[in-house]
Amino acid sequence: MGSGVQEQRASLTQGEVLPLASSSQSEGLKQTRSVINSLFSGALAGAVAKTAVAPLDRTKIIFQGKLEAYRLIYRTYLKEGFFSLWRGNSATMVRVIPYAAIQFCAHEQYKAVLGGYYGFQGNVLPPVPRLLAGSMAGTTAAMMTYPLDMVRARMAVTPKEMYSNILHVFVRISREEGMKTLYRGFTPTILGVAPYAGLSFFTYETLKKLHAEHSGRQQPYSYERLAFGACAGLIGQSASYPLDVVRRRMQTAGVTGHTYRTILGTMREIVSEEGVIRGLYKGLSMNWVKGPIAVGISFTTFDLTQILLKKLHQMGYTTP
Repeated sequence: MGSGVQEQRASLTQGEVLPLASSSQSEGLKQTRSVINSLFSGALAGAVAKTAVAPLDRTKIIFQGKLEAYRLIYRTYLKEGFFSLWRGNSATMVRVIPYAAIQFCAHEQYKAVLGGYYGFQGNVLPPVPRLLAGSMAGTTAAMMTYPLDMVRARMAVTPKEMYSNILHVFVRISREEGMKTLYRGFTPTILGVAPYAGLSFFTYETLKKLHAEHSGRQQPYSYERLAFGACAGLIGQSASYPLDVVRRRMQTAGVTGHTYRTILGTMREIVSEEGVIRGLYKGLSMNWVKGPIAVGISFTTFDLTQILLKKLHQMGYTTP
C-alpha cells in the first residue's frame, strides 16, 4: 500500500494529473466570476439608470393612460410633493434590478456561446449574431421578471390608498382579478422587448466597434459611451414603442375601466378612439428624452463597473 501512495505522489510531482485538475478548476472559477460580475454590474446599471429617470418614467406611464398630461410633472409636484415623482420607484427597483442583472448577464453568455459557434470568441460578433444576442437577452430577462413589471405599472397609475406596498398589489390582483392578470400584456411585452433589446445592444456594440476602428482606442471615454447608449436607446425604443403602449394599456386595464384582452383588439380600440399618432405613439416625445438618458446611463454604468471589477481583480482585491 505504501508503494502505491508513493507512486501516486510521484505521478503528481511529475505533473501528470494535477495541472489538468488545476486548469479545469481555474476555468470554472473564471466563468463563475464572470457571471457574478455581470449580474452585479447589470443590477447596478439598471438601478442607477431607472432612479435617474423615475419621474419621467412614471409620467410616461400615466401619459399613455390619460388624454391630457402635458404639465403632469409640475402638477404632481405641486399637489403631492417632490418625492411623489418617485412613487412606485421601490417597485421599479424590485423589477429592474433582477431584470437588468439577468439581461446583461444573459447578453454576455449569449455573446460567448454565439462567438464560439461562429468562430468569433472574444471578438465583436457579426451583425446577425450581434442582434440575436441582444434579442435573446432581453427576452430571457422579460420572461423571468414580468409579474414585477405588471405590479410597477399598477402602482404608478393608481392612488396611494389603493395599494400600500408591492405585496399588497400581488394579493389584491390575485384575489380580485385572478393570477392570469399578472401576465396580462405578456405577449406584446415579448414581441416588443425582442426588437428593443436586440436593436439597443446591436447599436451600442456596433458604435463601439466603429469607434475602435476609427480612433484606435479600444475603450471609449465615458461621455462617448453615454452618447452610444443614447443612440441605442433612441433607435430601440422608437422601433418598439407602439407595443409598449399596448402593453401598458393591457396591464392597467383593470383600474382604468377598459377591457383590453388581445394585442390586435387593444390596437384597434386605441386607433379608433385616439388615432394612430395620438394613440399608438402617445408620449413618444417624452420617451425620446427618457429612453436615451436611461439606456446611455445603463450601458455606461455596466461597462465602467465591469472595467473596475477587472482592475480590482488584477490588483488582488477580489478572490482569484
